[in-house]
Amino acid sequence: MFNVERWQEIFEAIAKNKLRTFLTGISVASGIFILVILLGVGKGLQNGIEKQFERDADGIIEIWTGTTAKEYKGLNPGRQIQFRNSDYDISVQKFGDLLDKKAATYSFWNGVIVYGKETGNYQYRGVYPDYQAIENATIVNGRFINNNDLVSSEKVAAIGQKVKLDLFKDKNPIGEQIVINNINFKVVGVFTDPAGEREESRVYLPITTTQKAFGIGDRISNLSFTLTKKATYEEALAQSNKFTKELDQLLKSKNTIAPDDESAIGINNSIKNAKQFYDLNLYIRLFFWWVGICTIIAGVVGVSNIMLIIVKERTKEIGIRKALGASPISIIGMILHESIFITTIAGFIGLLSSLLLLELVGPQVSSDYFLNPEVDFSIALTTLILLVVAGALAGFFPAYRAAKIKPIVALRDE
Repeated sequence: MFNVERWQEIFEAIAKNKLRTFLTGISVASGIFILVILLGVGKGLQNGIEKQFERDADGIIEIWTGTTAKEYKGLNPGRQIQFRNSDYDISVQKFGDLLDKKAATYSFWNGVIVYGKETGNYQYRGVYPDYQAIENATIVNGRFINNNDLVSSEKVAAIGQKVKLDLFKDKNPIGEQIVINNINFKVVGVFTDPAGEREESRVYLPITTTQKAFGIGDRISNLSFTLTKKATYEEALAQSNKFTKELDQLLKSKNTIAPDDESAIGINNSIKNAKQFYDLNLYIRLFFWWVGICTIIAGVVGVSNIMLIIVKERTKEIGIRKALGASPISIIGMILHESIFITTIAGFIGLLSSLLLLELVGPQVSSDYFLNPEVDFSIALTTLILLVVAGALAGFFPAYRAAKIKPIVALRDE
């Protein structure tokens, strides 16, 4: 029930202690401000990490070769391992039931590509059809490499958006011929990639055509797989760890590599990497919550102290109220009302200031692992609840002390 006299008392008490109330409000406002800013920064880190993992398919597992570091079965260390089609075939044969997407690739990192009078240096790569999903490429015109291209070793190419803009400008490239290291290829598709210009500077060819046209025989440079989906992250992580371990053993056995040689074959498990990143992000956000809440607690302690001082100053008044029949509940309500009011107003100022700062500055701050810092509605609601709870806690103990004052003692107070 709205009580005009109660509000008049609150404003009179605040007016008598303007500086003290202002400084206490500043401590509460700064606590909420710091908490919301830190949570916004945590959200920005999460957004940046999620953006990084949008670049490729979920749970991609990549395998590449290196140089042996250990002697094994009479073979000296220092051997350069080379994957071949048989490595891909045996992997698919053994783990086919587990695989969702599968591809082998061979990359040329710097090739001269010509269309008419336009020339550029781009990476071109022989791939399987599933590589589109693994790389998370989106076809914007035409199509990607397909199985018919592999079987027939067609001289076709899917080019990135940057290659298209550099060589073809505004012209439609579909059906046009490009020349890659003096060999003609027909453009059948244009793709974009969420990773941006680096990936869009590539040209994808059928791997069978690449091996024949550029004289690399049956060599491949990388294997890429994604596994069938699991219901939970823990199941997916366990499956991927088991798969990478068994695949590592299989490829080492086939290529006569010591089982404990970590240099000869490299495997990157993005599911495991994602877990590490998200765990790190969780720890950072929990730390931010802890710092912010500690700051709020400091503000609450300040509010509680000022309320204790107010109770001390109003001891005689409280004694008179109780002598005239005021109940302990009404005394507690009076002190809590003032405490919650000061805390809530100061907290709202801190909350609105932090949200305004994130709104204005957040979109201007962007990096690979930090993007669009923000605080969603549920977090804002949580901080609002924290404000009310903090105000109640700040006032409870002074209010309880006031309720315990005996009228006869209070009336003797000087």
